[in-house]
Formats: sequence, structure tokens, C-alpha cells
Amino acid sequence: MIVALLDRSEANHSRCVQTIKELTQPLVTCEAVIAESCYLLRDLPGAAEAVLENVEKGTFQIPFDVFRPAAPVRRLLRKYRDQRIDFADACLIRLAEELDTDEILTLNSEFTIYRWKKNKPFKLLVQ
Repeated sequence: MIVALLDRSEANHSRCVQTIKELTQPLVTCEAVIAESCYLLRDLPGAAEAVLENVEKGTFQIPFDVFRPAAPVRRLLRKYRDQRIDFADACLIRLAEELDTDEILTLNSEFTIYRWKKNKPFKLLVQ
């Protein structure tokens, strides 16, 4: 999602920008997503810096510390191993559990498969 927001050449750029304009709640994420976004945007000059600037400004809020709940993240990695879940996705699932929310802002279709709090489906905010 962050990549599509900052990279105008991304196919979903306009959709993501429109979705962000319609949201009233804060954009909450985790460090793993920030790191992954910076990596994916490394060839777009200034994009990684823009991601971090948005963190500094509070646009992207990061209340999640993976090292505190490492065991639940590890369980999610094991549970969804057959789906080839990545670390950032596992952290986002755990963050949703901590924040008690089913709303997720992602383009990752695996979130239609992933569940939070054992069996609750996610509500994807990007349409």
C-alpha cells in the first residue's frame, strides 16, 4: 500500500490515493512494513526518505514492537507457512489483534485468507 501511494507508476496508485483520502482513522503499521516499503522503493529517488518523513510526522503510526510479542508472530508464521506468509504480514496480523480491529489497508490478496483472533476475516479497505 505504501509503495503504491508513493510510486505513481504502480497500477493501484490512484485507487490507493482515493482510499487514503476517504479514511478518517490514523494509518497504523509496523516497522517490518516500513522496512519492506523502503526496500521496494529503493530505486525511486526520495521515496524511502518520504516513507520515513511520514513516520516522523505521525502519518504512519507504529505502536507495535515485534520483540515484545515474538511468540505470537512466530505462531502466525508457522500457521500460514503454506501460504508463504512474510514477516511483515505476520506482524500486521498480530497488530490487528492487539488493536482489536478487522480493518486492514493492503493490496495483499492473502489477507482474504489470513485470519485474526484465530478465525475472524479481515475487512480490506482498498476497493
